[in-house]
Amino acid sequence: MAKNMARSDAELPYWRRILNASLPVDLSYIPIGLACGILLHASGFNIYMTALVSLLVFSGGAQFLIASLLATNAPMYSVVLMMFFLELRYALLGSSLSKYLHGKSLGFTTLFAASMNDENYAINYLKFSTDKNFTPRDALNVEHYTLAFWTVSNIIGSIIGSAVSINLTVVHFALTALFLYMIVMQLKNGLIIFICIVSGFLAAVCMVITKSTLGLVISTLIASFVGFALEATIRSKFPKSRILRSMKNPAGSPEDVNE
Repeated sequence: MAKNMARSDAELPYWRRILNASLPVDLSYIPIGLACGILLHASGFNIYMTALVSLLVFSGGAQFLIASLLATNAPMYSVVLMMFFLELRYALLGSSLSKYLHGKSLGFTTLFAASMNDENYAINYLKFSTDKNFTPRDALNVEHYTLAFWTVSNIIGSIIGSAVSINLTVVHFALTALFLYMIVMQLKNGLIIFICIVSGFLAAVCMVITKSTLGLVISTLIASFVGFALEATIRSKFPKSRILRSMKNPAGSPEDVNE
């Protein structure tokens, strides 16, 4: 009976199969997207601008960053630079999916890259790795489903924000909480903990020197280069150093598997 009630993915309509694949992320976007839409409205975005930035940026971290920086009257060049370095990780994520997109047109690849983010990347990479019938077209539609849920949630959040008075202090707290979460999820060894501490110290120093949010950009660059140089040096001279293995990522990593 249970076998008769259960329908395999192959028997489902195409749109339903893609929706089933993206649904966990789609549902998780609803509360986060509502909050993001409310904060964007509190920072001066109307409904149309919120929809536009949701479609073009499609990154919770970047949109929270935009809301926070604009709420503090940060200059536009600072917003652009911070977004650039925050979103630079997509170059690495995209390169790991490129082998599955061979033969696709430049237009398809451009559209695929423009609608990719962390969550739908995770879904697509897993599907490509485990399902031989999963195609680039399926992956693109997964991205579009997640984009639709995110954009609609942002728009509804903006509508709610227009009816509710929001204290902008919440914006700063939300961004701080978001980046603390992102840091904690990346703690896999002692070196990263050390670089986090160095980055915080440099951010404070650079902010005092520049007296603007440009200090955050400078400190980010310096900390990144310091971390890269230290890791490269330790891996080449002390490959079995405990500094690189003192804390494992709970979610695992390719390095953990290789080891």
